[in-house]
This record gives sequence, structure tokens and C-alpha cells, in this order.
Amino acid sequence: MANAVNIKPVRLIFDNVIDDMNVDIHDSWKFYLQSEFDKPYFKSLTNFVKEEYSKHECFPPGNQIFNAFDHCHFNDVKVVIIGQDPYHDLGQAHGLCFSVNEAIKHPPSLKNIFKEIEQDIGVPYPKSGNLSRWADQGVLLLNATLTVRAHLAGSHQGKGWEIFTDTVIKTISNHKKNVVFMLWGGYAKQKIKLIDPKKHEVLQSGHPSPLSANRGLWFGNKHFSKTNFLLRQVLQSPVTW
Repeated sequence: MANAVNIKPVRLIFDNVIDDMNVDIHDSWKFYLQSEFDKPYFKSLTNFVKEEYSKHECFPPGNQIFNAFDHCHFNDVKVVIIGQDPYHDLGQAHGLCFSVNEAIKHPPSLKNIFKEIEQDIGVPYPKSGNLSRWADQGVLLLNATLTVRAHLAGSHQGKGWEIFTDTVIKTISNHKKNVVFMLWGGYAKQKIKLIDPKKHEVLQSGHPSPLSANRGLWFGNKHFSKTNFLLRQVLQSPVTW
């Protein structure tokens, strides 16, 4: 029984990382992920993040590292979009993959996502690049690596985040059903091995980056209409993209 499990506050695991680093993860995830926080790799990861944030400018802000989980609670997850790395320029990253803060210029991949949505379902290109509105509807916007040093893409890869986020994907696959996983690009497609295709739907395409999109690997995938069709098939409310 879930209420019989002794769940320790996640905040204590990251205690004193940096003053503004509030990484308390939402209660709905704690029951499933608590055991990860006691593992050696996660303690090593904690030490690495602590040192990076104390010595360098890093993104997202400390209190937004677990933003994806705070906006999209475990019981509400119905779609998972997998990114790779947070944006690494000032003001962009806020803990949701592909998303940027209000009033921030849209990065190229996000522009192509919005263009595909417009072509696919007719939703006009939006002013805001903040995708919290998706996350609040049950779309988990999960980067494989949750932190990055400023202006150094991939700088926090291979430090343990990928182990943690792979566990998140496997946990969703094991404990939920009828989730739509959207895998864009070669890196995300590797995660298919973590997903049970008998229980879930997997949509794959090229990455929305210009490098991929300009080669014809992104536009026309119709993932947004397909996702809503699949959700309706299992009596789930569609996403307002």
C-alpha cells in the first residue's frame, strides 16, 4: 500500500546544493522514484550539480529543475515528449523540454513545432513559447538531462541524469497504460526500448530542429492530431495544443 511506505522528503537529498535550489519533487512522483534518491549514482549526481551551480552559471534555475514533474503529476500523465538537454542561454530553460519562458525568443526547434501544429490542426502560431499549458494538461515535457552549464550544450550529460530520467520513462511504462510517447530524433528514439508497446502508443519522427526538418524528417508527421485521436480512443480528453 502506498500509504505504508516511508517516503523521505526529496528536498533533504539536495539539501544545501545552492540557496535557491528548491528541488522538492511533487508528491505524486515520490512513491515511484524515492528509491532512486538513495542510490550511489544519484548522490554523485547531487554532488556534481551542487558544485556546478556553486561555481558556474547553470540552467534552469535551481528551483525549476523538476518543473516538468511539478506541472505534470504522475496520475495525470497521458503524453510524454522527450528532449535531450535544457536550453543553455540566459532566460530560456525553465525545466520543460522545448519550452521557453514568457517573452523569450522562440528557438528554431520550437518554431518548427508550432509550425507543424499550425499545419496539422490549424492552431495559429502562438506568441508565447511557454509550454506549461501543455504540461498542466498531462504532457510530461522531459529532458533526458535536467541541467546544463551556461553556453555549453551537453555539459551535464553522462553525470547520472540519464539514469534517473530513463527510470522515469520505465516507471510510466510499467505503472500506467495508454500513454502516448512522442519520440523525435535519433536520441529520443533510443528510448523506445524502455517502453512497453503493448500498453502504450509510440509516435516517432525526425527532430524538429532545422537540420532535420529541412531534410523532410519533421514536417507532416501529424503527431499532434494523431495524439489526440489516440487519446480519444481510450476516452482521454485531447490536448489543447
